[in-house]
Amino acid sequence: MDNQQKLLEVKDLKVSFFTPAGEVKAVDGISYSLGYNEVMGVVGESGSGKSVEAYSIIGLLQSPGRVIGGSITFEGEDLLSYTPEQMRQFRGNKASMIFQNPMTCLNPVYTIGNQLTEALTCHDQKISRKEARERVVEMLNLVGINNAEKRLDQYPHEFSGGMRQRAMIAMALICRPRLLIADEPTTALDVTIQAQILELMKNLQKEEKTSIIFITHNLGVVAEICDRVSVMYAGKIVEQGRVNDIFYQPLHPYTQGLLASMPRLDEDSHERLIPIEGTPIDLLNPPQGCHFAPRCSHCRKICLRQKPPYADFGDGHISACWLHFEAMGKGGAGK
Repeated sequence: MDNQQKLLEVKDLKVSFFTPAGEVKAVDGISYSLGYNEVMGVVGESGSGKSVEAYSIIGLLQSPGRVIGGSITFEGEDLLSYTPEQMRQFRGNKASMIFQNPMTCLNPVYTIGNQLTEALTCHDQKISRKEARERVVEMLNLVGINNAEKRLDQYPHEFSGGMRQRAMIAMALICRPRLLIADEPTTALDVTIQAQILELMKNLQKEEKTSIIFITHNLGVVAEICDRVSVMYAGKIVEQGRVNDIFYQPLHPYTQGLLASMPRLDEDSHERLIPIEGTPIDLLNPPQGCHFAPRCSHCRKICLRQKPPYADFGDGHISACWLHFEAMGKGGAGK
């Protein structure tokens, strides 16, 4: 992907939380780029650093978290050099975020219409009250909320969970940002509503030409909406590639483990799901070598001593595992 096609570029991003117990390396040197009109999934179990890297991009990282290395570039501009005021302008106008739980993100004492109008007028101070209300009604209709004229005068508690999430999507898209970060937007919803929200986001992405970073632990969601996938484990991207590569040719043992632990409808036999053994590592004291080594059934001596480099399998499909180099006969990993 050349520079003209890149909307967002993250290079060697490192984010740490400085706690009384020590430094927690929540994101430990990740790199990727996102093209215009592209949807990239970021998957991994809880604590892998998915949300932390998203908050770093949009400038919502809370203390004691701090970006300690790397760069985040949006359309050629260094986001880490932005002042607080520049970052406020960036949020909403150029990028926005959908959060996991809509009930905690919507203010219970203001109407839905009031909150959407505020999101719009905060970034477009020249717009009139009448124009803002019309735009809010347009957005509520766009996200599938019927009878929008009446609904915008209602409060969050009068909306169902799915409707509140639709309102959050409308709020995120009301200023027509070029980048949308969706942080597990379907987790708090039941399965049928999840499907509706995903269908809505697919349609909106096509209509609005918005690039999306879709953070989830649900691989089924990734298959439904994403073009490319980054698989994260313990603060690192262990594998990255197109959706078909990740699903049909997974290369990293962690990715293979995630897929093996996911129920499938296309299997003829009712095989038991295979869990990933062990527990996530302690990020206060990460292993010297590969972070996945303590849980990996293919672990070699070199895995415990050295971090594996990325092996490139073409078309942007990369994976960090010593097994790849052993198979290629390049400095084979010791048994």
